[in-house]
Amino acid sequence: MAQSTNKTPDIPQEVLADLNQYIKYLRERIFFEPENPVFHYNLGIAYARKGLRAEAISEFKQAIECDPTLAQAYVNLGGLYFQEGDLDRCIETNRKALEIDANLPMAYSNLGFAHLQKGDHQEAIEACRKAVELMPQLLQAHNNLAVAYLQMGRHQDSIAASLKVLELQPDFAPAHYNLSVAYAATGEEAKAAEHLKKAKALGYPVE
Repeated sequence: MAQSTNKTPDIPQEVLADLNQYIKYLRERIFFEPENPVFHYNLGIAYARKGLRAEAISEFKQAIECDPTLAQAYVNLGGLYFQEGDLDRCIETNRKALEIDANLPMAYSNLGFAHLQKGDHQEAIEACRKAVELMPQLLQAHNNLAVAYLQMGRHQDSIAASLKVLELQPDFAPAHYNLSVAYAATGEEAKAAEHLKKAKALGYPVE
């Protein structure tokens, strides 16, 4: 499992100052209203924004204790578990979110990513397809679909998914790399070379 790191992301100083002030405000409100799930949820979001995963996890858990139907708290908690490398808890928590609300694209996207990392390709595909059905512009879910199809040898499906990624973001280097692999597998060497060149130019770490 990946080690937890509480490294503050690169946040402009003025934004960081506002974020710290907001955290101070929320902590004061929670002191007077400790059972308010919204305050705990918002504090979890603020801590996550600062890269304070342990604190964010604690706040999302408290939000859920105050309101077990707060589906978005489960989604965010699951995302943090993914960052911690705890794929099973990520899956469990996002499934709980979907029990509450079956129309949460980020919950499906999180599930797809976690299943992909575990090598559960069919489960990853089913989750990511549901995610993009609910939110067609969800780039990461399309990219995870491309990777899952590629790893299953479904090269044409992978190409279609990667081309969709590039419709959304033409300079997304992983999609160009995935296309280079898929086109090479289908014997389309010129297209493979073109996309490999683009991936390298965009900084993708090609061996």
